[in-house]
Amino acid sequence: MAKSVSPNAISTLLSNPSPDSSSDLPDIVVQVLDLKQSGNRYMFSANDGNMKLRAILPSNQYSEVLSGKIQNLGLIRILDYTLNDIPNKSEKYLIVTKCEPVSPSLETEIKSEQSGIVLKPKEDVVVKSESAAGILLKPKQDVVSKSAAQIVHEQHGNSAPARLAMTRRVRPLVSLNPYMGGWTIKVSVTSKGTMRTYKNARGEGCVFNVELTDEDGTQIQATMFNEAARKFYDRFVMGKVYYISKGTLKVANKQFKTVQNDYEMTLNENSEVEEVVNEVGFVPETKFNFVPIDQLGPHVNKPELVDVVGVVKNVSSTMSIRRKSNNESVPKRDITIADETKKTVVVSLWGDLATNIGQELLDAADQSPVVAIKSLKVGDFQGVSLSAISKSLVLINPDTPEAQKLRSWYDSEGKDASMAALSSGSIPASNAGSRSVYSDRVSLADITSNHSLGSEKPAFFSIRGYISFIRPDQAMWYRACKTCNKKVTESIDAGYWCESCQKNDEQCNLRYIMVARVSDASGEAYISAFNEEAEKIIGCSADELDSLKSQEGEDNPYQMKLKQSTWIPHLIRVSVSQNEYNNEKRQRITARAVVPVDFAAESKFLLEDISKMSASQ
Repeated sequence: MAKSVSPNAISTLLSNPSPDSSSDLPDIVVQVLDLKQSGNRYMFSANDGNMKLRAILPSNQYSEVLSGKIQNLGLIRILDYTLNDIPNKSEKYLIVTKCEPVSPSLETEIKSEQSGIVLKPKEDVVVKSESAAGILLKPKQDVVSKSAAQIVHEQHGNSAPARLAMTRRVRPLVSLNPYMGGWTIKVSVTSKGTMRTYKNARGEGCVFNVELTDEDGTQIQATMFNEAARKFYDRFVMGKVYYISKGTLKVANKQFKTVQNDYEMTLNENSEVEEVVNEVGFVPETKFNFVPIDQLGPHVNKPELVDVVGVVKNVSSTMSIRRKSNNESVPKRDITIADETKKTVVVSLWGDLATNIGQELLDAADQSPVVAIKSLKVGDFQGVSLSAISKSLVLINPDTPEAQKLRSWYDSEGKDASMAALSSGSIPASNAGSRSVYSDRVSLADITSNHSLGSEKPAFFSIRGYISFIRPDQAMWYRACKTCNKKVTESIDAGYWCESCQKNDEQCNLRYIMVARVSDASGEAYISAFNEEAEKIIGCSADELDSLKSQEGEDNPYQMKLKQSTWIPHLIRVSVSQNEYNNEKRQRITARAVVPVDFAAESKFLLEDISKMSASQ
């Protein structure tokens, strides 16, 4: 059947920006123009032949777009919506919260002179002008109004949520943005973090997060600080449903967000949170994006979180770790997992995960359970390591295809296979390069000419340069504890005393802490290098260099070794920070990774750089 847009549909929308209920809406049919995906949303322009309005589709309509029911140049009927202002602009923005497809793609865009003409879909080529006199609209289904008594009865006597539902319109999460006020949402708690304490320049405080999900499956993270955290921590219960209002939204911090939403919510002590009694929560299916263990290298020290699945090879006992920030002790447990790449990695569990889930894994360790872990940070401790956060989710023997495949592999061949720990040396060179020494490449002059670099937090860069000078009379190393690597002092009786371990040892290690001058085509700078990085520069351990220093002779082998270490090219990952000395801020450049130049990889990098420069001209 032929379809057309509703006359003056956009004017109708603009004159009623926030209808109280769908029963108040007239029949509104518009044409979809310029339909395209933007992030995790679909954007389009609503057209009625006379006017156009920028619009967004809700997440529950994505399947209609993917299946082709909603098409560019097609028609949709708007059943529910809200209008929001665009900051610094006079135009409005239509957020469609509910709609239905009316017609697939038409032959052309409906324009003002065609507003009274009925167009058929593309497959019907003939357009009949005699039908232009009438505008065909799909009849709207009758909406039965409910009395307040009926609503109260349906809420099983829960008068507060019923009263809230009547006085405030419940909006889907997809329709919210930071410029909207007076909204109420109906959501269930699908993840609840632990209460955490913090200390900064403004003082001490506490904070916790929850993940909220509405009936459409849209999720958002909500954060509460101090009074709000103490007020709502016990009120929020996993799986229960709540009406929430008087919160604020802001653009989500990509470094910390754990759900797919452009915004994050903050609740304060004046926010309203009311439980919906006797209603089942909206529990979304847990979706994983597993990263194989041997592919974790490029994610080291990156803000994004990763998911892993592995067979548990070892579970440690619970340890107590003292936080530097507040001097509190936190339980920690390390588990070692392996996968089909025949690599193992250590995952650190903290807090309740260490004491609860960790104990379950310890009890079942002899059965080598499979674990799927969501939202882990990738660090560089002992090469590559994983650490759980408050939002991490650990599932033991989950019913997923990946876990079943891993279980089958391990039972058939994996348990007898030789496993290797994932470390910095086991990361493929291409991955290690893209993660560090080939990213953020700058010259030394770019660093030394910008005196404000690292003033707020350390900045990271990569350079290619030569070690041009190492001063031989500097303090090249320090005496270190063989257990914790911290500085030791000579005991009065014998041996070396470690203040950190509170013990005396007969021997100690020497660990590098040196300064070297680095030069490139743009200039030179002094960098600090610690043990592992200094060993790669010098070519031997601090103990070996110390033995050379004690040798005597005309050609001092100690100075010869330092001289041989100069004018060799290196790729160096550095951090730049600000240190204060004699009331004067100075730039401190520290080597974080040192690798020899792979000339084939370096040539490829330079060719790509030249291509980019040519393309920009």
